[in-house]
Amino acid sequence: MKRIFCPKCDHQLSFDETKYKEGKILVFVCTQCTHQFKIKLGRKVVKTNDGEEEEVKEPDFTYGYIKVIENQFGYAQELPLTLGDNIIGRRNKDTIGVDIPILTADPSMGRKHCIITVKEKDRKISYSLRDFPSLTGTFLNNVLLGKKEQAFIYEGDIITIGATTFILHETKD
Repeated sequence: MKRIFCPKCDHQLSFDETKYKEGKILVFVCTQCTHQFKIKLGRKVVKTNDGEEEEVKEPDFTYGYIKVIENQFGYAQELPLTLGDNIIGRRNKDTIGVDIPILTADPSMGRKHCIITVKEKDRKISYSLRDFPSLTGTFLNNVLLGKKEQAFIYEGDIITIGATTFILHETKD
């Protein structure tokens, strides 16, 4: 199943892309705001500011990723990390300044909830976690991080923000 978002209200729609050929143009009507829009199946292309078309690159998992565990609020997601601070929070059409937006309906997750910092020194990558601060806190392996506390995290560590849980992975198989 492929998930797309309404460009007007950001409502999520799903459809089975295997039923259609590449290059096919599909028309959708948003079930929430009734906005009509089209998408073209196949390679992902975006228009740049100068009007040129540019192909969207696949996500880069060089510096690891987080895997969001599916729950009643959202589906499983794999989101890549980058060097430096990675601000993690709930995806919202109005959210600005979030590096890793998690698609969820979890009301207890903040729009800017926690930060994973990725550093590289002597070809070794290290990860640390801290709360943004958020209203519901950030849990590392079921232990609540204190205010302004920063903890090192490693492969397989379990992080919970609100009612959403994700796992840190250092490499993509």
